[in-house]
Amino acid sequence: MKARLDAIDWHILKELQQDGRMTNVELARRVGISAPPCLRRVRALEEAGLIRGYRTLLDEKQLGYEVTAFAMVGLHSQTEGDLIAFEQTVNNWPIVRECYMLSGEVDFLLKCVAPDLQTFQNFIIRELTAAPNVDSVRTALTIRRTKDEAMVPISK
Repeated sequence: MKARLDAIDWHILKELQQDGRMTNVELARRVGISAPPCLRRVRALEEAGLIRGYRTLLDEKQLGYEVTAFAMVGLHSQTEGDLIAFEQTVNNWPIVRECYMLSGEVDFLLKCVAPDLQTFQNFIIRELTAAPNVDSVRTALTIRRTKDEAMVPISK
């Protein structure tokens, strides 16, 4: 069910998405309300699950993670139990930063970040292809990132 948000809620979400570190006083000033109701609204948005958390975006290359690659995984079986088991396995692999279940020929798309190509290759050979129920794995190395928008497009 889509959340019912008013213009102030949308404005709060837009502002926090651009700068999650601003103080509540600054946020209230930007959205045109006083601080106490602003804080109540932010807490309500958090409790409703619209705000899932706050994080700092890091530059992986500057931290030594030179390889970003995608792995397209096909499973032998797509029963709910097998899908859940694979998802739980994926959650234990730090190299996998994002995981999506897909429809179509590929069951899962994994975004992987590794310090070097050898580390990524070792992961594919020793862990991913060796995992239970994995039928096929295709990989694609990224050449460069051309867009990086971690935010939801809010036009209100």
